[in-house]
Amino acid sequence: QVQLAESGGKLVQAGGSLRLSCAASGRTFSTYAMGWFRQPPGKEREFVAGISRRGVRTDYADSVKGRFTISKDNAKNTVYLQMNSLKPEDTAVFYCAAAETLTGIVVTTRAAYKYWGQGTQVTVSS
Repeated sequence: QVQLAESGGKLVQAGGSLRLSCAASGRTFSTYAMGWFRQPPGKEREFVAGISRRGVRTDYADSVKGRFTISKDNAKNTVYLQMNSLKPEDTAVFYCAAAETLTGIVVTTRAAYKYWGQGTQVTVSS
């Protein structure tokens, strides 16, 4: 089992940058593929970015490609989401999640993620 805790969310102006962190407990962090999801106000939770167990492969939602970067540090049990060129439509609660899967797989479906953090609020003002 793994417990996840996000941090780094805050109010930022459009065009700005922010880095979210997700710290994981447990000794088996390197065996999980990780992902970031977000839930805008009044909308469904949606996939943002995913990374494979060893951090070699990544995938992104079209809406964030070229602006967001996911990375994974297995030595620190932490996954990051670097967000640049933020837009008001990026406003959401951001969640990190862990999925049990094979090496080299990036998980993009919400249902495949077994463990979730509590979320961190990101607000982008225009």
